[in-house]
Amino acid sequence: MKTIKTVAASAYLAGVSGLFGLIFLAGCSALPTPPSRPALYDFGPGALAPEPADRRAPLPPLALADVEAPGLPEGSNAVLYRLAYSDSQQLRPYSQARWSQPPAQLVQQRLREQLGQRRAILKADDAGAQARNAAQGGQTLVLRTELEEFSHLFASPAESAGVVRLRATVVALTPAGESLRGQRVFVARTPARSADAAGGVAALAEASTQVARELADWVAQVR
Repeated sequence: MKTIKTVAASAYLAGVSGLFGLIFLAGCSALPTPPSRPALYDFGPGALAPEPADRRAPLPPLALADVEAPGLPEGSNAVLYRLAYSDSQQLRPYSQARWSQPPAQLVQQRLREQLGQRRAILKADDAGAQARNAAQGGQTLVLRTELEEFSHLFASPAESAGVVRLRATVVALTPAGESLRGQRVFVARTPARSADAAGGVAALAEASTQVARELADWVAQVR
């Protein structure tokens, strides 16, 4: 009789343990899956080898102000797109894609790379460098830019492009104050290879490079 009771008790405990195990597994399977982290994008590694020497005469130093972004959400790192065929006035963020830093800073890096190939690039708030340049008989030109559009634009569900629009203003610092030397709007529209965040990011990087090259050529002619 005692052996029968012992066997019954063991069977009961084993059943209870199995039941708790099933409940535990069910509870674990019901836990929410941690959300995946958004992919981070930038404009790529840039030049991986020294640029060929430019035999043209160097240009005078240029002060580059921080790129302003009045057309974008302030401080946002979101990769934005528009549906021109549905509601072109609405900027929409990709949920699983982010820029590594605000687009204005990425564009500023690209501008500095292009402009710096033939001239020294100063910070707009570097008063000491500007004063030394003036003492050497040169004038300091200041480039101010505004990023008005920076989005992945869909003309249709299958056709899209990276669109960059940048307004550039060049002023000269003179003893009498600032003197306007030129202003121009640059627009680049580069077809995207795919209708997703990765395609939009690549197209925006190419469009930014195109704008930076055109702007550098223009600034070289401003006096």
